[in-house]
Amino acid sequence: MKLTGREKSALFIEGVTTVILLLLLNLSVIVLANQAIHTNRALNDGIFQIKNAVSIGPNNFHLMSWQNIFTIFMLVFDALVVYWRLIRRYHQMQLSHVISELHHIADGHFEHRIPFTLRGDLQRVILSINALVDSTVKAMDDERRIEDSKDELITNVSHDIRTPLTSIIGYLGLIEDHQYQNEAQILKYTHIAFGKAKQMQVLVEDLFEYTKVRQTSTPVTISQIDMGQMLEQLAASFELEAEKKQLLINVKYRPDPLMMDADPEKLSRVFNNLISNALKYGKDAKHIFLEAKQEGTQVMIKVSNDGSPIPKEALSQLFDRFYRVEESRSKETGGTGLGLAIAQSIVSLHGGYIYATSDRHLTSFVMYLPVKHGVKLEIPKQYQN
Repeated sequence: MKLTGREKSALFIEGVTTVILLLLLNLSVIVLANQAIHTNRALNDGIFQIKNAVSIGPNNFHLMSWQNIFTIFMLVFDALVVYWRLIRRYHQMQLSHVISELHHIADGHFEHRIPFTLRGDLQRVILSINALVDSTVKAMDDERRIEDSKDELITNVSHDIRTPLTSIIGYLGLIEDHQYQNEAQILKYTHIAFGKAKQMQVLVEDLFEYTKVRQTSTPVTISQIDMGQMLEQLAASFELEAEKKQLLINVKYRPDPLMMDADPEKLSRVFNNLISNALKYGKDAKHIFLEAKQEGTQVMIKVSNDGSPIPKEALSQLFDRFYRVEESRSKETGGTGLGLAIAQSIVSLHGGYIYATSDRHLTSFVMYLPVKHGVKLEIPKQYQN
């Protein structure tokens, strides 16, 4: 920390003033001591006897006079006092600089940090202030992102609900105004309106599920499950749908049994979404692979298909809510764009993480879950949002 010219002058004046006051004090003490010694014969004789007792050498070399000893002692004491006063004043100036920097930050300059390095307690204060500002800025950024996220959520929901709602109102309006030729046309209009209503229902249910699993306080009903058997059951439940699309579902896991702690109902939602996506969007796929294996204290589970790859630029956005790789195709198949966001939140509730990879051979959704409940896995940097 650099002192200003004014502060350096103040320190100099402080030092000179202290020295002058101490010299005057020393002089007055010496004068008073001399008067006391000369007016008190017993004290004078006592000092003389002490000098004779500590004489040194054949020539009876005496120690210095008491005035000289006292002067040396006072000079040492004066130097200590001057040093203490200057250091104390210097620390006050340092504190003043810290307070000035703090006021500058408080005025809204949250990008600023106290730049200088001091010693002792003041340095700890500076580190604490900088850390507090960092955490405050982070909290403000998080709050801003949450607000933006809420606005984005409302906008997306409004957009996705408005489209089918407009169709429902339009077709029901035609029926209300008797703008139809025959009963068959009425049935056609009501069928379309019903389909759009079902689409809205799916969106609302997915939205409710998404907001529920996004809350950290969402309860999970943990029990010990056999992940291998769960994958076998999932493969059996999708077997007919896979056969219609000429797909084979292969299951592989180890060890057998593969026991772990999890909420089976919520994990079923994750797997149903991933397998359904593979059936819907795995263009030209011939196989869906369900794989699980234990790796130490965690379990790796992979849902893959050998269909057309997902574009690389889309991989990092797959788990964003309302994101669709192909907008038109997703709406045709009834996708809301919330399924993968829900899956990610459920995996996070279990203390794990999920990511996607895709190349010309396989498109895979890979998740890692802890074997024991209560353990939170560290997300590798490349898969952090």
